[in-house]
Amino acid sequence: MNNIKNIFLGVLVLITAAAQAQLTTPQPSPTATINQKLGLTDISVTYSRPGAKDRVVFGELVPFGKVWRTGANKATSVTFSTDVNIGGKDVKAGTYSLFTIPNKTEWTIILNSNTELWGAGKYEEATDVARFTIKPTALSDNVETLTIDFSHLVGPNGNLNLSWENTHVAIAVKTDVNGMIEKQIKEILVDGPSAGTYYNAARFYLENDKDLNQALTWMNAAIEKRADAFWYVHHKAKIQAKLGKTKEAIATSEKSLTMAKENEDGDYGYIANNEKLIAELKKK
Repeated sequence: MNNIKNIFLGVLVLITAAAQAQLTTPQPSPTATINQKLGLTDISVTYSRPGAKDRVVFGELVPFGKVWRTGANKATSVTFSTDVNIGGKDVKAGTYSLFTIPNKTEWTIILNSNTELWGAGKYEEATDVARFTIKPTALSDNVETLTIDFSHLVGPNGNLNLSWENTHVAIAVKTDVNGMIEKQIKEILVDGPSAGTYYNAARFYLENDKDLNQALTWMNAAIEKRADAFWYVHHKAKIQAKLGKTKEAIATSEKSLTMAKENEDGDYGYIANNEKLIAELKKK
């Protein structure tokens, strides 16, 4: 009887394990990601790559005049790390779904803000961020698998290419590398570090018991760049307190307290922080 029971339990375990197991098979249209830097801009494209498989693609498998996900499965997505100009349209940095409307002599290229679409069934033109047309060219060699890549990389510019079957579409992408470099030059060489940079450096030195005189210099620089930041003034008081400058610390904390009370958007907890610090310093 026990043997029959054990056999039954063993079979039950095998059935349960088989039911929980999942069969993994290759994707018919495998996912791919291509990354490319243009100038100082990082561009990433993620898409699923269907094959032609002896089918007529454009005009049949992919109908003319209808919105296409530009791949298989989830709609193709493209990410720009900076603002770009694509197809003559200015587009802000971000991630977008890439749709197209193929036709014999002209393709419409679409960037849409909805990046979670599976196919084109719920695509809405109202959420487009850019739309433009491109003339396709014919390929002499057949491309079996949908391919998205980059070419004509000249300085900060290049082409984003779509190739499949005997059709090729090249989309011009331009980046403002000169503007980005000029901005860096201004920030680094002309304006110098930001108020936040000085503040963060000063707090790091304060909280890790490093050179407090240097911390005080940096905090003063931060306050000079942003005089309204009462939390900067509070941390200056804490640095002065650690340096043994008790009277100066009290005066600085009282100034921060007044600023916090007068701030229309709230004190962010710095009324209490300053009152506590002042009380502690007056006990010394």
